[in-house]
Amino acid sequence: MEDRCRLVSIESSAPTVMECAMNTAAPIPDVPIFGARIRVVFAGACYSTVMTRPGAAEQAQEENIPRARAGSLEFLMQNMTISRPTPAHMGLRDGSLFPGYEVAGIVDAIGLAVEDTNGISEGSRVVVFPTEDVPHGYADFISIEDINTLVPVPDELSLCVACTLPSGGLLAVNAASIANNWLKNMFEGANPKEKATVMIVGTGGLSLWALWVASTYFKQGEYEKNIVLSVATLRRDEFVFCQEWDDEIKVVEWNERLYETQLVESTTKAFDGPLDVIMNFGTTSRALLRCLQCLAPGGVVIITEEVGRRLLPEFASKAEELNVHIEMIPKGSIEQLRELLDAVACGDIVSPPYSLFKADEAIKTVSRLCYSDIVGRAVLEFDDHYA
Repeated sequence: MEDRCRLVSIESSAPTVMECAMNTAAPIPDVPIFGARIRVVFAGACYSTVMTRPGAAEQAQEENIPRARAGSLEFLMQNMTISRPTPAHMGLRDGSLFPGYEVAGIVDAIGLAVEDTNGISEGSRVVVFPTEDVPHGYADFISIEDINTLVPVPDELSLCVACTLPSGGLLAVNAASIANNWLKNMFEGANPKEKATVMIVGTGGLSLWALWVASTYFKQGEYEKNIVLSVATLRRDEFVFCQEWDDEIKVVEWNERLYETQLVESTTKAFDGPLDVIMNFGTTSRALLRCLQCLAPGGVVIITEEVGRRLLPEFASKAEELNVHIEMIPKGSIEQLRELLDAVACGDIVSPPYSLFKADEAIKTVSRLCYSDIVGRAVLEFDDHYA
């Protein structure tokens, strides 16, 4: 085995689109004694909030600084610096590009100190549940410190679909679950509603996941006929895509060249009144204020934890003033990931469309995601032998 492998790093805050991804090489990691080494087959194109510092490892070597084991926390700290994501690109605003870590692959080796593998062995097909200590970036081989963060992939499910579940899939499921709970309270509360409108902003990969899952949730529920599912598109071609996919879904275009008052008025007019639930995964401060103003009293806008950390301090008082709510989506649990894998494998939940790209094309792929130029999820292919 060669001692180095490809490494793809995807960031969100680079000053130019072409700098949002980087292809380089990294040492093949050792096998953690309590974990496993994974041969990566597919990776969902998500960005990291940690950015590789070019040349750090080489600089350490020149200065005779002891080099940490590849894949270890010390190695990551020597080679990376914190990056602050910004919503500058279209793809960040419509859910095409979002934070996460999505890997599906084959177990290459298991650590010597692992006693209980939970049925996982060398050659097992697995996905990685994202934790704080996952490796930075996607490489041909990655080391996972704790084998308990690996989840077997059902035989009926392809690895290219499975890799989109640990971050995007879980976020979508939890967003739909939160929306479902709010809707139930609206229909069964002290002042029950007869009808409620749910709107998802954008048609990027994460937004489509939410649209697919929400549609499944609502169709299986007792209030299916009381819920109007809608989409706010950020581009004209997205408008056409939504109408072609499901003509029952109401679609409104959010042309951000218009004044905010015009957008709010046109949105509420399109749905014969204010909305009740809005899911917005890549929102800016401008878009979040718009969402709050489009809500009926008691309504809720659902956002990711990353967006919440950035914008909630600024908008908490405004939400209280308007008598509306902001709720953040939890990343989910490993047990939820197991359930989601089974649900997609048996067809209870249909995954959104995806496109395959070679890992060597990561820079071009991320550039297209930044411009929201890919329908559905973008999946990077590292090893087609196991696909």
